[in-house]
Amino acid sequence: MKRFVERAVRLGVVLALCGAAGAPAWAQTQVYRCGNEYTNQPNGRADCKPMTGGNITIVRGTAPTNYGASDAQRPARAGGTPGSAQDTIPGAVQRQRDADRKAILQRELERAQKRQAELEAEYKNGEPDKIGGEAHNYQKYLDRVADLKASIARNQSDIEGIQRELARVSGN
Repeated sequence: MKRFVERAVRLGVVLALCGAAGAPAWAQTQVYRCGNEYTNQPNGRADCKPMTGGNITIVRGTAPTNYGASDAQRPARAGGTPGSAQDTIPGAVQRQRDADRKAILQRELERAQKRQAELEAEYKNGEPDKIGGEAHNYQKYLDRVADLKASIARNQSDIEGIQRELARVSGN
């Protein structure tokens, strides 16, 4: 029995050493990044670049779900992957989604236009009222005027983007 235990221990040590010697070889396999894909077999793709440095961890996402939709309202799968062109959505569901989207965009547009009016009223064509210590610190006043002007430009850009999106939604 003692001889059996000794042989088992020796065999275990030998196997552990063999496994430890082979592990670095597994870790040394070259990994390539091909666009958003990571692989150890680039197969001659031009967009593949070898990765160097630390470990790579890839976390796969999950497919979106239709929370709140009944089984009849959920899109029917035609065998494609989630988000593929083979997904189908019933017409009534799509029309409701489009109407909801349009209503949300309308609210966003109204909010942005209201904000634009407030900013322009405060800006007063480049001559806003001085507040706080700005009467004694002219640079502080100039900085606030520049910030207001930049805010007006950003908000106007937002309004134009919302209007483009509304036109696209309404055109469908």
